[in-house]
Amino acid sequence: MIKKNILVVDDSAVVRRYLVKLLKDTGYEVDIAHDGEEALQKLRERKYSLVTLDFEMPRLNGLETLKEIMQCCPTRVIMISAYTTDSADLTFEALSLGAIDYILKPKSSVDIAKISDEILKKVHNALIIPIHKLKKQTSSPDEKTICIDSSIDMGFVLIGASTGGPRLIEKICKSLPANYPHCVCVVQHMPEDFTANFAKRLNSLSKVEVLEADNDLELKPSQVIIAKGGWHLHFKRKLKQYYIKLAPNSANRFFVPSVDEMFFSAASILPAKKILAIELTGIGDDGADGMVELRKQGAMTLAESEKTAVVYGMPKEAYERGGAQKVLDFDDIIEEIIRYGQL
Repeated sequence: MIKKNILVVDDSAVVRRYLVKLLKDTGYEVDIAHDGEEALQKLRERKYSLVTLDFEMPRLNGLETLKEIMQCCPTRVIMISAYTTDSADLTFEALSLGAIDYILKPKSSVDIAKISDEILKKVHNALIIPIHKLKKQTSSPDEKTICIDSSIDMGFVLIGASTGGPRLIEKICKSLPANYPHCVCVVQHMPEDFTANFAKRLNSLSKVEVLEADNDLELKPSQVIIAKGGWHLHFKRKLKQYYIKLAPNSANRFFVPSVDEMFFSAASILPAKKILAIELTGIGDDGADGMVELRKQGAMTLAESEKTAVVYGMPKEAYERGGAQKVLDFDDIIEEIIRYGQL
């Protein structure tokens, strides 16, 4: 078997040494670059299976380097990000440009060894993604004008996603018209410190209102709610109104927030026949069992196709377990979301 070769791009000697040792000990062939310009030179001379790319570097920073990589030699890229507001914004920009995933640097260099398993898992998962799926998403379809009958009750669009999801969620939000009649709730696997910034970014790009989930937030039409990192997104009802309830990880789910938690809560609280549930790209099976339950109760259920999913894990499990009624390419899923707003 040919060894996978990885290029580590970081101006920090501490980070470089650690990543090189970790990856080499795992069996990967590793090269290093001290900044973006050196990285681009190496990429022009040799093809790499994957690049780990720091944001803050001299001469050419990580975001500028990523743009060049995607133009001249598309490659799998994992960004190395810090726990800061600015870094969160840069990370979302990098994901929109084609980066596969990101790794959060420990707040102290002493703690860097604590994320070894996470690094190796993300590297392994990234390496199985076909290069052709790295291309930047196409522009959003033209806005559809929806005529709303005031007598129509609000429905609920529930979306789950993991690796490869942020770009898709952004595209969905940008595609929704300002008068979209339903409430959209999204569970995107993401660290606690990032979801508020993710919601803020989406709100600035969208015609609908995008908010981070909070306790007692009322579900309203023309609204997108992003699950809060570190909490599960549940629902509750008061009279005829529906609200968000933030729930702790009492079931010891691996992902917090969890798609299954949102789907199961929706199945017990929301009117199932007014739900459109969707599983997008992601590793693992989070959401598959919850979608089975939603379908049993009469909800409409969709899963993204292998053709367009960056990682065909979560949607595959949702379909194979009987949860998803249809498997569609991503652009067709957007059309279904828009069409659901016209029912």
